[in-house]
Amino acid sequence: MTITAPIQAPAIIETVIDAVEHVADGVASLVLRNPAGEEFPSWEPGSHIDVHLGNGLIRQYSLCSPTDDLSTLRIGVLRTPDSRGGSAHVHDELKVGGRLEISAPRNNFPLIDSRKYMFLAGGIGITPIIPMLEAATAAGRQWVLYYGGRSRETMAFATALEQKYGSEKVRIVAEDTEGRLDLQEILGMPRAHMLVYACGPGGMLGAIEDFCMGWPPGALHTERFVANELGAGASAEPFEVELTLTGTTVTVETNQSILEAVEQVGARVLSSCRAGLCGTCETRIISGEPEHRDAALTEADKDAGDVMMVCVSRAAAGCSRLVLEL
Repeated sequence: MTITAPIQAPAIIETVIDAVEHVADGVASLVLRNPAGEEFPSWEPGSHIDVHLGNGLIRQYSLCSPTDDLSTLRIGVLRTPDSRGGSAHVHDELKVGGRLEISAPRNNFPLIDSRKYMFLAGGIGITPIIPMLEAATAAGRQWVLYYGGRSRETMAFATALEQKYGSEKVRIVAEDTEGRLDLQEILGMPRAHMLVYACGPGGMLGAIEDFCMGWPPGALHTERFVANELGAGASAEPFEVELTLTGTTVTVETNQSILEAVEQVGARVLSSCRAGLCGTCETRIISGEPEHRDAALTEADKDAGDVMMVCVSRAAAGCSRLVLEL
């Protein structure tokens, strides 16, 4: 994924909150519409939007409304106990009739055409999967969904999906009554001509990645709502970053991101989530080896080493200098 043109700032769209629905314990669903009655830009399954919540808070939420109805957009938001302010604000402050600024939809989790699909969702990870089910059905593709959660009461849209597609295609697995998803049974035998799409907690996705090691390359596609946690071998040493567009060199300290360091010397970098999720701060690498800490780039992109997310990623251990197109 090499940058060939300057990244443009995501367009800001004014919306009004048309409905707030509590679709499960701890999950609020917001329906947004354009106050002028205009349609939203077209989007594909797997897309998300940036939601500007005020006080500088910008959060990314997957779209879970039908792609063929552009009169409204729907998102689902889980209240998280370790919220940095985003989910609590959505649950406690946003009301019907309120105004919200959002970005145009963007997609880091596109649905690739395949004969067959296996979808795996954990908790609020169901949201980007919902439009994929509709697209796969409309295209006449074979698919099955395994949807796990702590209890039926906490699993947003579970009953509606089961009623729409049937229990043979939608397998609901509530941990309090059935235990966790049996990934050995589900993924233990690789299938030909089948793609696996998974979204959910980091632990679940890590286990899915392990089970899919024996699947054909490119079969697994995942989306994380938090960046990967790194082990003890992760680099934390200070390093230098050379900015080729300005000729400036800056030192990135141990407890500082590249983004923070370059902003201090006046470099302007487009950014949004600052958590390695949205992909807005993608920056071209001229030289040096990065340690990727984001959840936006694919493994192939990371292996190529052409770009990095400067909000969370750093220089790899043993690399004292990165040269970036900034």
